Amino acid sequence: MEKSGMWGMTGMNQRKSNSRLHQRLLRPRTTKQILSHRSGRLTLLAFLAGALALTACGPGPVTFTPTQRAPAPLPITYTPSPVPTVTSVPPTPTPSSTPLPTAVPPSLTPAPLFPDPQSYLWMQVVAGLDQPVFVGNAGDDSGRLFILEQPGVILILQNGALLTTPFLDIRDRVNTKNYVEQGLLGLAFDPNFQQNGYFYVNYTDSQNATVVARFSVTSNPNRADPNSETIILHIPKPYPNHNAGMLAFGPDGYLYIGEGDGGSEGDPLDLGQSLNTLLGKLLRIDVEHGSPYAIPADNPFANGGGKPEVWAYGLRNPWRFSFDSTTGDLYIADVGQDLWEEVDYLPAGSPGGTNFGWSYREGDHPYKGTPPAGITLTDPVFEYSHSEGGCAISGGYVYRGQELPAWQGVYLFGDYCSGLVWGLKRSNGGAWVGQILFQTGSAISSFGVDQSGEIYLVDRHGTVYKLTAK
Repeated sequence: MEKSGMWGMTGMNQRKSNSRLHQRLLRPRTTKQILSHRSGRLTLLAFLAGALALTACGPGPVTFTPTQRAPAPLPITYTPSPVPTVTSVPPTPTPSSTPLPTAVPPSLTPAPLFPDPQSYLWMQVVAGLDQPVFVGNAGDDSGRLFILEQPGVILILQNGALLTTPFLDIRDRVNTKNYVEQGLLGLAFDPNFQQNGYFYVNYTDSQNATVVARFSVTSNPNRADPNSETIILHIPKPYPNHNAGMLAFGPDGYLYIGEGDGGSEGDPLDLGQSLNTLLGKLLRIDVEHGSPYAIPADNPFANGGGKPEVWAYGLRNPWRFSFDSTTGDLYIADVGQDLWEEVDYLPAGSPGGTNFGWSYREGDHPYKGTPPAGITLTDPVFEYSHSEGGCAISGGYVYRGQELPAWQGVYLFGDYCSGLVWGLKRSNGGAWVGQILFQTGSAISSFGVDQSGEIYLVDRHGTVYKLTAK
């Protein structure tokens, strides 16, 4: 059945996520852990007893209006459960349930990959927002945070206070009337923002097309000029959903753009695998040269064989992706269809042209059709099923801040429906290990970082939180 609604999730799942699901997630529960190894790929099979099985309902667009509710308490409280940990490489020998003998010196006990979540909390930093979907920084040493509201407004949070005048208001050209996945969806500041005042946004227009546009700041650093818009890309779409929307500059200085597969359900036009469209892709363009942009010479199809803007393909709805600010590694959270959510990964220095498999595969599992002989599909490094707690992944960031040293190198991400927050990290042996860390009850639309690398969580119901120590 079609996953219509926020980030490509089912309408039924959305309604559950607003009330009953959040209440149930905050109750204490038991956890059954199962480890599975499948050809070196990571499969998460940690079943949370009592979690809702999120299933698709009717086809077609479903309009979702968030249920009004009182602001969350300060800070968010949660009931820790024995959290599941999964790894792509089974331990050798098979671990026993018997505790380690007390004679084993503590120095020989492996250190945990993840901090104890009970020592940390998500502290509210601002509330009362209108459908926030992203928070980020300009890299300009101002200490400001920029918050995207889906209807078409960018707000500034400075010194803990929300400025009354928006940084940018483009509600006159942003379309949110036809589908809940539409709106102002992405923001990225030019690496030379302090010199040129440029920043880029991703939004849907009245024709249901994706627009990537550049704007300029005015002489007032807290105000952008809505009339300075320069259209960089205009991408028509056959359906109103699966817009993705993330923008980010990579370590190479190029602008990366997440683009969904065109929408509907199950990629009916097979656009994720087609190299003759920008849909279902991760794009990479040079906005410092050309008019309005140039194609990097090392893009995989720069000289033919596909659209020259394409960097990677086989994606369904890459709602959020990010680069590790220390290593340059790329993490892509791709929203699944009916059963599986996934995290894709490209180490720094990877060549373009990676095929992440959609719609031949959903996560690590066959979905539709048979790949042709000789094709190489890259499976995710992490996945979780909808029965395990969610229906739409919201990608995050690798923590590289200074305030919480125990979190260094942990990739934090969550799920919009369940409010669960995971940590993902490689062990010393190279295996990917994932663990549920927080049960927030939030409708997690995004994560973000400030210029110092501290991490924030965005609740689409109107609040932004920061991860802090108790």
